[in-house]
Amino acid sequence: MTDIPTARDRLRDLILELAVVRGKVTLSSGKEADYYIDLRRVTLHHEASALVGQVMLELLDNAGITFQSAGGLTMGADPVGTALMHVAAREERAIDAFVVRKAQKTYGMGRQVEGPDVAGRDVVVLEDTSTTGGSALTAVEGVRKAGGTVKAVAVIVDRDTGSKERIEAEAGVPYLFAYSKDELGLE
Repeated sequence: MTDIPTARDRLRDLILELAVVRGKVTLSSGKEADYYIDLRRVTLHHEASALVGQVMLELLDNAGITFQSAGGLTMGADPVGTALMHVAAREERAIDAFVVRKAQKTYGMGRQVEGPDVAGRDVVVLEDTSTTGGSALTAVEGVRKAGGTVKAVAVIVDRDTGSKERIEAEAGVPYLFAYSKDELGLE
């Protein structure tokens, strides 16, 4: 594995190279922005995925967050949780990933949280980036309904648009991020 300062620098470079798209866009929150951060271009990239897992695991470890499962609202969080799970496994740490659907299924087992059961487990909710915090809060609610104990919300890139304040106020857990928009030179 790459040492953390090198991993952070390389991941930052890949985010800027692959994920930042400049121009007027409408975000999933409905807000408009002058740039879009398409982190799936990073989280699903052959080199960047392992760096995502390494940087996010280090972020959580440095914050003293202990957990057995990590995941979030499906699509943005799926590759982040998987990357973290694989990096943890290389370190012989048993951290599972999970996926939260927007709504509980009405068929099959009727689950909203898929993967290894989160009931009775300490959990971290992940997201690639957050504008309003809505996706992470939906995931927090789903995990809590499924019996998991949410210890933190962690995102790769924070857009500095109020997610931290909203999530900490509404979910009552720490909000952590690997990179700020300022670190990426975004206005």
